[in-house]
Amino acid sequence: MLDLHPVRENVLRAAAAVCPTHLLLCCLSVPQVEGESGEESVLLPCRTSDYLPGDARVEWMDRRDRKVHVFEKGSDQPEEQDQLFRTRTKMNEDLLRTGDLSLTLRYPTERDREIFTCRVYSKEGNILMKKDVQLKVKVPQVEVESGEESVLLPCRTRDNLPGDARVEWMDWFYRKVHVFENGFDQPEEQNQLFRTKMNEDLLRTGDLSLTLRYPTDEDRGTFTCSVYSKEGNILMKKDVQLKVKVPQVEVESGVESVLLPCRTRDNLPADVRVEWKDRRNRKVHVFEKGSDQPEEQDKLYRTRTKMNEDLLRTGDLSLTLRYPTDGDREIFTCSVYSKEGKILMKKDVQLKVKGQWFKSDVVFYPIS
Repeated sequence: MLDLHPVRENVLRAAAAVCPTHLLLCCLSVPQVEGESGEESVLLPCRTSDYLPGDARVEWMDRRDRKVHVFEKGSDQPEEQDQLFRTRTKMNEDLLRTGDLSLTLRYPTERDREIFTCRVYSKEGNILMKKDVQLKVKVPQVEVESGEESVLLPCRTRDNLPGDARVEWMDWFYRKVHVFENGFDQPEEQNQLFRTKMNEDLLRTGDLSLTLRYPTDEDRGTFTCSVYSKEGNILMKKDVQLKVKVPQVEVESGVESVLLPCRTRDNLPADVRVEWKDRRNRKVHVFEKGSDQPEEQDKLYRTRTKMNEDLLRTGDLSLTLRYPTDGDREIFTCSVYSKEGKILMKKDVQLKVKGQWFKSDVVFYPIS
């Protein structure tokens, strides 16, 4: 939106009824600012030449109406900020006199890709000014194939990090991927879904990169590395987007069977457990103690799967799925576990079944 006085805004709204398309294109364009995740800060510009009273209130908000920064009674009001932005924002001194209401946002991440709005209110609560700024944050990408032993999510800093700093890697859903504190990893804080490792002496070297083992389709997304001081203040923040390529197998509906390939060159011990699961976490096939375990299979797959004989010696863990249908269009995951439950291998395979079906009152008819 434009930097508009309420009276002028009403005039434009009236004109919009006559020519709304023209006004949308010419009057409602939002200025854009672009930053990179990992940068120390980004500036969201907002300036006015209008006179602002000394008792004005300045609010920066995001699109979800979260308070990003509040200035009132001559000083910042950090207690009003949303916790996502605390210790991450700053405004200029003497801003009401200069009219420079720009906001500095520290450590921008993908979550900050927003339209931010700066509003100025009078003591009586009337809007004196309003302006939008759109922030775009570029996030570095890493691409890997499912089945690879590991992938590196890079994160480095030149800053001197204190010995008591806390390093957290989290995914988009705020699950803890890896935690380092008090000089050691903290595996008890990790979400059990992740298999990770960080470098030794990471605080001294500044190399906070994360090794994620056996990446699968479920790991796709944005990971955030954050560094906190002992007091909980943010010292650094950076995003890395992970893309996982999943091999695909395509088959016609109605064929007798399809092979989902999975092979390893590693020597697998005789007491490992091999599990094939679908995306809904249903057990498709289980091999343990030297033989199949059909009693563990989901009923949807019973009598429909087969694995090779002597699979641990050959490393061929491929799965044969009989009579694939449209309902089997899934991402299937082959996982190998040690006797202690440690993941030794993980790989995805996406099955595509050609041919769609619609239902009548009596039978199903194929559509070519």
